[in-house]
Amino acid sequence: MYQPLFNHIERFIDLSNDDHEILEPLLKSFSVKKKTLLLEQGQICRANYFVVKGCLRLYFIDIKGVEQTTQFAIENWWITDLTSFLFQNASDFFIQAAENTEIIAIEQQDYERIFSRLPKMERYFRLVLQKNHQASQRRIMFLYSFTAEERYHHFNGLFPEFVQRIPQYMLASYLGFTPEFLSKIRAKR
Repeated sequence: MYQPLFNHIERFIDLSNDDHEILEPLLKSFSVKKKTLLLEQGQICRANYFVVKGCLRLYFIDIKGVEQTTQFAIENWWITDLTSFLFQNASDFFIQAAENTEIIAIEQQDYERIFSRLPKMERYFRLVLQKNHQASQRRIMFLYSFTAEERYHHFNGLFPEFVQRIPQYMLASYLGFTPEFLSKIRAKR
């Protein structure tokens, strides 16, 4: 049940069988249907979610009432509102299933338990957060330095199967333009 997560962790650090036994009771595994909200704006984010299968997205609603997707998580990716999760304050974001999704979650109250029982897990999460931060910085750079069409083609080049999986309005939101503009780009092909 937790093997996909253990496989991911072992790409960064070594886990023994004893480590698995310590970690397993602190994990929660569940499935959600497409469009299920795991977090709503104003709530406190109580978990960090690892996607086993499917897709989750992090988004907010802007001052015009439009959803703005800031992050996706597909297989072997983590997603949370990190500020709300770490500091236990109200979130400005929503976390929603973009597809039927299988998840392994670490709840906030278990985070420190994991670190105290398995200190090497701090290294794992540091490395994951570094990769996440790098991806966020590159995304911001692309938003400012690429044209909308270049952003689409770049993203499609990196994740062609993902572009086909998610609803067009979510992809457009993530890339910083309207679904109508995305339709025009796709029509040019």
